Parts: sequence; structure tokens; C-alpha cells
Amino acid sequence: MARNRKNHDRPTAEAGQTIDIPEHEQWRIIKESGVLKQIPQDPKSTTVNERAEDEEEGLSPFAEEVFNSMMLVIPMSFMLLLMEILVHFQYGRQPDYLAIFKDRMLASVPIISVFIFYSNRYKSHLYMQAGFFVLACIVGPRLVWLINRGNWLVVMRQSPPLATAWIYAIVQLNLLPAALNLIIVLGFGWYKGLKLIP
Repeated sequence: MARNRKNHDRPTAEAGQTIDIPEHEQWRIIKESGVLKQIPQDPKSTTVNERAEDEEEGLSPFAEEVFNSMMLVIPMSFMLLLMEILVHFQYGRQPDYLAIFKDRMLASVPIISVFIFYSNRYKSHLYMQAGFFVLACIVGPRLVWLINRGNWLVVMRQSPPLATAWIYAIVQLNLLPAALNLIIVLGFGWYKGLKLIP
């Protein structure tokens, strides 16, 4: 009787029929059995599934830093390009896109990339937060003053990198110092009688 009950509980296949087990279930059974651990393996001969599992476990720390930096380098580079185009249109000038690319972007993007890579690595440290705060406190009021009182040639030359640096510093700052910086810039604009909203 006990044998009959055990046989009825298992899925059986009649002669000539096979039971289909999904591939992921087959791999689970093989891994749980521990059979693969008993086979000596050459490190060069890894299977595709093992390589995929190693890649899923995570990138190397350096690769993660590069990836995280690129997630900021690309938007900040486009922010600089956007500011270059907007400042041309602000003064009624048609931007020469090739000149902007050659004169500004080719020189600026490598500098932005190096700055972001090293500053993003230590952004949570207190001294880096202090550096971002000082940068934002210098660049923000300068940008507000420049837009209100600067010569149009100076504005076209200086405001795109200043705006990009200020936005990057605010993005990297913690919430409290970022809000404090914005209050400082508003206070500076009010004290000097500058328009903050054109």
C-alpha cells in the first residue's frame, strides 16, 4: 500500500512520453544537488550561464564609478551646450553650432568629465560637501550679477560655464546646504537690487 501511494504522488510518464521541465527549473535542481561543485573546472572554460551570473553580481568598483560619472557627465555637457545656445538667442545672435562644438565643447567636456569623476567619487564626504557649498556660493551670485550688470560679450563667454557649474554643485549638495545656498543667492540679489527673474 505504501508503495502504491508514493507512485501515485509522483508525475509519471507512460512509455514513450517525456515530462517537460522548464530550463530554469532544471538549472535550479542541478544547483541544489551540488553536482557542479564536485566537478573540477578550468577557469578558462566557464559556461555562458556562469559568466552571466558573474556579470549580474555587480560591476567592479571602478566600472561603477565610471558609470555613475557618465550619468552626470552627459547631462552636464548637454546643459553647457544648451546654455551656449540660449545665451546666443538671448542677444539675438544666430549660434554657429560648429564653432560652439569646436571652441567650447571640445575643450570643456574633458574638463567636466575629470571634475565630475573625482568630485562624484567623494560627494558624500564632509569636505566635498563644503567644497560644493563654497563653489555654489561663489558661482551663484556671480552669475546673477553677470546677467544683470555684465557686458554682453562677457555674459556670452562666462554665463554658460558658470550656470553649468552652479547647477552641478546644487545637484551634488545635500538638501539643507542646497537650500541655504539658494537663500544666500536670493539675499545677494535682493541686497544688490538685481532682478532674479527676467
